[in-house]
Amino acid sequence: MPSYYIYLISSLPMLHFQTKPPFSFEKFLQICADFIPESDVDMLRFFSRSDIYDHVFNQPTLKKWQAFDIALRNELVKIRASRRKTEPDKYLRKDIDAESFVYQVALSAYRNPSIIEAERILDQERWRKLDELATGHYFDIDFLLVYAIKLLILERWHRINTADKSKMLEDILQNS
Repeated sequence: MPSYYIYLISSLPMLHFQTKPPFSFEKFLQICADFIPESDVDMLRFFSRSDIYDHVFNQPTLKKWQAFDIALRNELVKIRASRRKTEPDKYLRKDIDAESFVYQVALSAYRNPSIIEAERILDQERWRKLDELATGHYFDIDFLLVYAIKLLILERWHRINTADKSKMLEDILQNS
């Protein structure tokens, strides 16, 4: 029987794409640690790891999320490889059947001349998929898993939006 975290989840602020995160991912984990079992906190903490795509998940929402995100990344690899006339096989992650729209999203992002806008297209689609995965999950661990991924997306965009672009350009020009 699933556990419900009504108090915790009802106290979390809503997340909206392209807004400033209400708190850091680490703060989110600290808040959760006071209300949910350590095993669930560990599951949430897993998203901050770099090897997340090498892990096989048994939790249904995580499996669906991982399959979607790997499929999206694989489609990008295939598109880039075809443009460079190389074989994509060594760059692909697991062999996952992608939903038909995933190719269109990847192609749209690839064709966008702005790297930032291309990333925005990909993250908007990730956000949409997360909303889909959260449907019907209001106070359970699935909601918290989706919330954690969304929070990481917001943190990433906050870093992008607040980066000192002139300093970055200066560093790139100096190192080239």
